[in-house]
Amino acid sequence: MKRTFLSLILLCHVLAGFSSCKKGTATANKEKEDTNPPVSTPQQQGALLSATGSKDTYALINSVLGGKGDVVEAPDCAHPDFGKHIREVYDNDLKKYVFAFYLHKSPDNDRCNGKTDRQRNEIKTYDQSPDSLIAHNGESFTYKWKFKLDAGFQPSPGFTHIHQIKPGDGDADMPIITLTARYKKDGDQLELIHTGGSDVNTSLGKVASVDLAPFKGSWVEVTENVTFGGTGKYEITIKSVDKQKVLLSYSTSSIDLWRSQTTFCRPKWGMYRSLLYPDYIRDEEIRFDDFRIIKNK
Repeated sequence: MKRTFLSLILLCHVLAGFSSCKKGTATANKEKEDTNPPVSTPQQQGALLSATGSKDTYALINSVLGGKGDVVEAPDCAHPDFGKHIREVYDNDLKKYVFAFYLHKSPDNDRCNGKTDRQRNEIKTYDQSPDSLIAHNGESFTYKWKFKLDAGFQPSPGFTHIHQIKPGDGDADMPIITLTARYKKDGDQLELIHTGGSDVNTSLGKVASVDLAPFKGSWVEVTENVTFGGTGKYEITIKSVDKQKVLLSYSTSSIDLWRSQTTFCRPKWGMYRSLLYPDYIRDEEIRFDDFRIIKNK
């Protein structure tokens, strides 16, 4: 009996020691793991502009894209009775506020600059915008946004630019990348156009063209990846919001995306259209939302 009791005591000591060793080992392992400092995740640079239903739409746009300046290029000066040509309206499809861009066949013009053959209502980034929103040579950006053409949208045989990537200075007369709607007798088209510099022969011209009908009356979302440079990279995908169906897709790993004497490039969104074919156009509205600029490197 005494021997059995001593055996039990000895067994308890052994088990207690084993448990203590396990606990000590686990603690040591935990302490060893804690010596590794946490890895910091780089902060993504860029901006997101979404409609909120604010009372001052231009102030909202400028607070995100404008820095200390004004990035709105609207024809308000030519049509003061209408008021602001970019407003925030409630959209029943997205169930939220969005930006509505308006252009009227008359009297809207190109910011009262004397040009009578075109009219413009756009937003952009520019040299007073935060540096993370403008592109320098060699940098890579992602641009995302949503837009909806009216169901009765009418382009002309001339241009109706919806989006541009344009030099901010230097050889800056023509956009580098253009997304434009155009009337065609066989059916309206949405065209993607590349234009090289005026001093080089690098223009690819129209690189993609798709039927405009699926864009009318329906929201689409755009993702555009751009690496800026003389030998740049470009990729764009446009999908329907409701069914995520791809409506336009194009990519290239060798494209001229820079200009002579240029120090920065920037995106533009809105409506910029020709007035040379007045019988084809009407008062127009395009809705936009969720403009996102992401600086990748």
